[in-house]
Amino acid sequence: MALSKLKFRSGVNKETTSYSNEGGWFDGDKVRFRSGFPEKIGGWTKRSSDAFLGSCRSLHSWVTLDGSRLLGVGTNRKFYINNGESFYDITPVDKTTTLTNPFTARSTTLHNTQVLPADTTIKLVNNAAATAFAPSGKIKIGSEFITYTGISGDTLIGCSRGQDGSSAATHAGSSPVTCTTIKVSELDHGRLVGDFVIFSGATSLGGNISADILNQEYEITSIIDGTTYQVEVRQVSTIQSITVTGGINPTNVYSSSLDTGNGGTVTAAHLFTAGVDSSISGNGWGAGSWGRNAWNTSSSIGVVGQTLGSWTQDNFGQSLILNARNGNIYYWDHGSGLASRAVPISTLLGTDGFAPTVAKKVMVSDQAAHTIVFGCDPETNIGVQDPMLIRFSSVVNNRAESLIVWKTEETNSAGDLVLGSGSEIITAVETKQQIIVLTDTSVYSLQFLGSPLTYGLSMISNNVTVAGPFATVSIEDSVFWMGLSDFYIYDGGVKVVPCSVKDHIFNDFNNSQREKVCAGSNTSFTEVWWFYPSAESEDNNKYVIYNYGQNIWYFGNLTRTFWQDRGIESNPIAAGSDNYLYTHEFGFDDGSTNPVSPIVSHIESSQMTIGEGDKFVFISKIIPDLTFRNSSEATPTATMTVQARNFPGGEYLQSNSKSVTKEVSSTVEQFTDQLYVRIRGRSFAFKIQSSNVGETWRLGTPRVEIRPDGRR
Repeated sequence: MALSKLKFRSGVNKETTSYSNEGGWFDGDKVRFRSGFPEKIGGWTKRSSDAFLGSCRSLHSWVTLDGSRLLGVGTNRKFYINNGESFYDITPVDKTTTLTNPFTARSTTLHNTQVLPADTTIKLVNNAAATAFAPSGKIKIGSEFITYTGISGDTLIGCSRGQDGSSAATHAGSSPVTCTTIKVSELDHGRLVGDFVIFSGATSLGGNISADILNQEYEITSIIDGTTYQVEVRQVSTIQSITVTGGINPTNVYSSSLDTGNGGTVTAAHLFTAGVDSSISGNGWGAGSWGRNAWNTSSSIGVVGQTLGSWTQDNFGQSLILNARNGNIYYWDHGSGLASRAVPISTLLGTDGFAPTVAKKVMVSDQAAHTIVFGCDPETNIGVQDPMLIRFSSVVNNRAESLIVWKTEETNSAGDLVLGSGSEIITAVETKQQIIVLTDTSVYSLQFLGSPLTYGLSMISNNVTVAGPFATVSIEDSVFWMGLSDFYIYDGGVKVVPCSVKDHIFNDFNNSQREKVCAGSNTSFTEVWWFYPSAESEDNNKYVIYNYGQNIWYFGNLTRTFWQDRGIESNPIAAGSDNYLYTHEFGFDDGSTNPVSPIVSHIESSQMTIGEGDKFVFISKIIPDLTFRNSSEATPTATMTVQARNFPGGEYLQSNSKSVTKEVSSTVEQFTDQLYVRIRGRSFAFKIQSSNVGETWRLGTPRVEIRPDGRR
């Protein structure tokens, strides 16, 4: 019987049916194409063993004069400088308040009634003792830790027993009850659950809660009202040292009967929070975040802290300039050390008083070193945001002016421009020659002209959409982005990029979280990646790739919140939803676990037939053609599967899977020479899959032994 080569078109096509896409690939995961042939993608490993807090939506690498490689890491909860293994918290201080006797800690005893292990309510000695406790929190009875969600009369309710590794136990009546949760009184604090505050100057409460325990950074765990919030006191430790996947893991300290003090005169430095972890839109009941506004009032989500928390950043020489979307613009001074915090540019020495204080994006021009802010406040109305305004600082002889001189004058190069089409600037991307600015409906070109106009603005396209502020990426002089229902490229003009998987992507897309879409280039493989949230996900859990070198598309599953291509670093860096940074195209495995886990990759062809598809075919043998080159596993294995159908819309009725294993490492790679199968049907599909550690593969042109087998 004759052998037939299995030749497939490169890329994946989901725009047609599997049957009509004969000769192409129809499905796959964690596979890319090189020179038209599919291969497994590269692996990833943790960049640092330290975790960060929040969801990362901004990365920027740069090198200082002493050769240090720094990475700015912006999350919805913090802003860090990553240097090697360590994360340094440079989150700006939002406001500082002086408080008088703000702390209240409580301890008491149980009622004389015994508490059993299954009890979810705990009765205290009397009503006064119960109401003196925080409205919710964590208590300790004996060696058992217990959380509670509320208070009713003299009883703690909603109790979860045996927390933090302890065991639910029986407790005798009148046993001591201590609490780790303390109340903090601060008039008009304006804080949210999850915000951070640094206390200093406090004195001991008299017992277990010493001054050292109080005078450190705390996460706000609950908002009682506009004048009171709660924290859980812990042993002395930095927040970074107790940061783990999903939050912090403190060792709590519990009050005693001696903790009757209130802390004296205390300074509370509240750290800036960029926003929430999920997009929320609209006004009214339930919008925004709990605790921001007064009780029984509607919420507007047009302010920082209630919108999706994200940053933009750019290095200013050795230092860093950063902007929380719809928030202030900050400067971090490298000369002040990694432990120093970023400060508003409006507070820098020598600032002329006209620096912007709110913006959607910031960048430093590579051409002329101007600091440019997008969607900012005008110099005539500082503090009031104009979402269509662009401002740029002055640069004459002293580059430092780019941070401090903002007032437009004939003697400097500061100025502003207003866009006319659209309702807000979504993002801006710098190419070699210009800056491409995207509003919610249009695309503009911002170009440096020099004196006297400095910059010129021209519209280059209208009726164009963009998914979100991070859905764009520039490669040389081109810009790629994801819209609301199409993919686009600007390469001198704006064009829709034909996409062979468009319906597959946009029909499984969570439009309410589209701001999270993240684009990134992987120039080593001429790829643009978009990470996006599928219909059932609140965060990015899938990706789609456009290979601009081969003009093909493919897709897969991978949870990443941000991506930065190689450049300063030798490999791409990405942020995971598990609060770790990953170095990509490193090895062949999933380095999020220890030991590493296999990356399960596969690709599956569309259905193939003989002639018009009216005859059955019988397949008896496969001659593999693939390479395991560079695999670290001594005997890597891939599984080849042939599966048959009788009708295009029917299920696969037969399938036969065989393993192909590398047998000899030599100049000529040797592996399983042939696979015997028995498959019969009107059409058949081919699939290759691998699921072992330390292996990679690239498919060539396999052959099958196939013959007609009648019409029934």
